[in-house]
Amino acid sequence: MADSSADTSAVPRNVDDVQEVTPWEVHAGEKGIDYQRLIEKFGSQRIDPSLLERIERLTKQTPHRFLRRGIFFSHRDMQQVLDNYETNKPFYLYTGRGPSSEAMHLGHLVPFIFTKHLQDVFDVPLVIQMTDDEKFLWKDLTLEEAHRLAYENAKDIIACGFDINKTFIFSDLDYMAQEPQFYRNVLRVRKCVTFNQVKGIFGLTDSDSTGKIAFPAVQAVPSFSNTFPQIFGDRADVFCLIPCAIDQVRLDQLLALL
Repeated sequence: MADSSADTSAVPRNVDDVQEVTPWEVHAGEKGIDYQRLIEKFGSQRIDPSLLERIERLTKQTPHRFLRRGIFFSHRDMQQVLDNYETNKPFYLYTGRGPSSEAMHLGHLVPFIFTKHLQDVFDVPLVIQMTDDEKFLWKDLTLEEAHRLAYENAKDIIACGFDINKTFIFSDLDYMAQEPQFYRNVLRVRKCVTFNQVKGIFGLTDSDSTGKIAFPAVQAVPSFSNTFPQIFGDRADVFCLIPCAIDQVRLDQLLALL
């Protein structure tokens, strides 16, 4: 076991070992991203051929090309989602967008293209969170501009062709003011998670604003079905599947604390 008090500042670091993936930046060594290391770091599981075979068997459709080509390469609890589907238990999809630009580019659309496929093959409800509040806190944007960009980006998302009868797209700035259950769930999450836990999971520091420290709870609560009483009534037990980039698995780490 290494001595944590040892001075390692003079030890050169292999450039191939330098790898950092966060919601804000990506650093990789000369060989590029080591996806196995990412899986181990974030505590997910690799999507293997047996999982793809089960998806194909249950949905009677070929798995999406993003799965077959390894663009979506890991998961957490997907087997439980498939168990629910196989036994006719409901689940829903949750994804989102932080609106910081006038329009979305192809990279932004990748999770929405895949989510559209999941909604089609499983025939389930979908909620899409537009985190205009987050971008106000992290970017040099006024509250009004962040809100406007949420609506502009929503147009690009709608163009992906989601089921209009089973999709709810919402701005945090709007929905939290309209639905009391949203804020009640935010408070429940905040009471369960400490300042140090949020800092450790999301890489925040003592110099960050209290708004940033408090925000992760807002991103967490759409994974609770009773946040949307207009869709699920008072049911709090509907399972949620979240298609996202691996850096967003930090949200799963927060939920695991609850």
